[in-house]
Amino acid sequence: MSQATDHTYPTRQLCEFLARFTLADVPAEVVERTKDLFLDWIASAIAGKDAPAVRKLQEFVAAMGPQQGPAEVLVDRRRTSPYFAALINGASSHVVEQDDVHNSSVLHPAAVVFPAVIAAAQAEGKSGADVLLASIAGYEAGIRIGEFMGRSHYRVFHTTGTVGTLAAAAAVAKLYGMDAEGINQALGSAGTQAAGLWEFLRDAADSKQLHTAKAAADGLMSAWIARAGFTGARRILEGPQGMAAGMSSDANPAALTDGLGTRWATAETSFKFFASCRHTHPAADALKDLMLREKLRADQIASVTAHVHQGAIDVLGPVTDPKTIHQAKFSMGTVLGLVAVHAHAGLGEFEDHALQDAKVAAFRDKVEMVLDDEINAAYPRQWIGRVTVKTTDGRTLAGRVDVPKGDPGNTLSRPELEAKALQLGAFRHGAGEAEMRAIIARVWALEKQANVNDWLPVAR
Repeated sequence: MSQATDHTYPTRQLCEFLARFTLADVPAEVVERTKDLFLDWIASAIAGKDAPAVRKLQEFVAAMGPQQGPAEVLVDRRRTSPYFAALINGASSHVVEQDDVHNSSVLHPAAVVFPAVIAAAQAEGKSGADVLLASIAGYEAGIRIGEFMGRSHYRVFHTTGTVGTLAAAAAVAKLYGMDAEGINQALGSAGTQAAGLWEFLRDAADSKQLHTAKAAADGLMSAWIARAGFTGARRILEGPQGMAAGMSSDANPAALTDGLGTRWATAETSFKFFASCRHTHPAADALKDLMLREKLRADQIASVTAHVHQGAIDVLGPVTDPKTIHQAKFSMGTVLGLVAVHAHAGLGEFEDHALQDAKVAAFRDKVEMVLDDEINAAYPRQWIGRVTVKTTDGRTLAGRVDVPKGDPGNTLSRPELEAKALQLGAFRHGAGEAEMRAIIARVWALEKQANVNDWLPVAR
């Protein structure tokens, strides 16, 4: 059988599922969770207003993109082409480190899926129900592809930049109503563009925002050109010169088809409670719980050992002396210092104290990370938090959290998500309270919306 007619390879099986399923096939609780994820995303995107990296990309779009168009840029309330809107909204939704994460794929789906889908939907006149269906397709594809690429991929590559390109492509292809062959072609073009390296962490560089910007925009482009007949490699994932061959040493093809139609991976996605890299959250939760339990103050702590998985060491290890607020979000010592000194590591704590507070800096120097065999074996399916604290009076105390705040087993409720959205909207005055409450109400009824245009008034 020729490759052109062979539908048995894993990528093709995934594409056939993505083309086939309808919103009626999706459990109601998964649809509702997708609305939760959408609210969390749009608020995070608005919070990216005036971030330096985002502003530089806005300058690029102003110089290179159309000054008018059907697609909305949330941070400046302007309209441009879908490609450039996806670019900016992808960057802005990742910069404050409050967007979602899926544990076992180590993927931030929202920052790549929703910017692409909303931009394409606004250009195509699609409904809220269309957006929900397409977004679920993007999540289901991206999560499985992330799991397929394995732990080795994440050591060097930022999965949200690489796999995120394919997640966005799958989502937009679904929005366009493409068949399995079309989705397969879109994934081929997305995969050959997939990129994103962790080296930027050592330099406090802005590349992480470029990763999500390009993943969202290039995923949209890949679906658009596939619809126009542009072809891509069918076996871009598992082929002998595909993504796994070049970017992984432990790829698992079975992950691509795991539980299709029965396991809805979208609902496994976690929300962020702290405004930092997710690898810091388990230890931050464990330290916070221990300090509350023991009624400890920061000045009573002599040292903290954070017991972590290898992925945390790979990503956080290079950040020893953070120079920017964004880099501080990847410093385990800074995050634990904020929790210890200020009881939280949220947007305000990072802005006001991450770099300026001498007590936080002193606490940072008390923190070390060590690889823990149990925690490493559980990762990435489970992200366990464990800390060992030595006190100034000579005690040794242990803290542990098996399900960090925000994970599906310890999720944020809708009132908590609404409160988070209001806080994100207020950050840097991205949107007023009345505007955010209108967005919240609209999201909760997204499946009834005739269109997904005009989330915020046009800039004057």
